Amino acid sequence: QVQLVESGGGLVQPGGSLRLSCAASGRTFSSYAMGWFRQAPGKEREFVATINWSGGRTYYADSVKGRFTISRDNAQNMVWLQMNSLKPEDTAIYYCGANLGAYYYTADFGSWGQGTQVTVSS
Repeated sequence: QVQLVESGGGLVQPGGSLRLSCAASGRTFSSYAMGWFRQAPGKEREFVATINWSGGRTYYADSVKGRFTISRDNAQNMVWLQMNSLKPEDTAIYYCGANLGAYYYTADFGSWGQGTQVTVSS
């Protein structure tokens, strides 16, 4: 099992940028597809972006495509989400998740961290 700790959230103005980080513990990190998900108040948790075990394949929600970039470094057990051109509708708690299965099976992700709050507001 992998344990995940997210960081990097904060308050940013519309159009701004943030970089979220996810630190993973466990020797089998490179076996996992990794992903970022978010949950806004009163809404279900939703998929944002996922990346396969090697970092060679990524998958994005249409709402963030072209603005967000997911990346990973297996040597450091780290996953990042670079968020540019942020919008108020991006406001949510962002969670890092892991999946031993395929990166595109977003419903199979779990092992959630505690989340990091992102607020986009002027």
